[in-house]
Amino acid sequence: MAGVDEATDRGSVALLMVAAGRMLSRRVEDELAELGLTLRHYGALAHLSHRSDLSYSDLARRAGITTQSMHATVRALEQRGAVTRTLPGHGHAARLEVTEEGRRLLTEAGEATARLDRELFGHLSEDERDGLRLGLSALAPPSDRSRGTSQRNSPSEG
Repeated sequence: MAGVDEATDRGSVALLMVAAGRMLSRRVEDELAELGLTLRHYGALAHLSHRSDLSYSDLARRAGITTQSMHATVRALEQRGAVTRTLPGHGHAARLEVTEEGRRLLTEAGEATARLDRELFGHLSEDERDGLRLGLSALAPPSDRSRGTSQRNSPSEG
């Protein structure tokens, strides 16, 4: 069975992606931790910076977590001064807005991830980086990324 041996010698793409994903998650989390953020904080800030009309449920779906967990995430951002929450009245969803501090954190986080990109992928040509970006984007189309389907994280995470 030459096909099986060849696939084994080259390595399972799925398993390589899992290993790379774990390493990248740790590296990004470490970079964000220096700013006092988690990847979840960064994601919520980034989504809100583009659409302040998003509800806790919308944000939770995009992050693949429970609404209760997203409440804890937003509460932490609010305590940090990165987000303000306006309660328009009974029966209406809270309005969440990124503050000047939140925009500053987003800028610094963007700079940190750009540094990490240069460090980790700087040895690749621009065409190779574009190919990698295209291939990874094909695995998680924007509609799937924004929908979020996993509810695996506990409410205390935030």
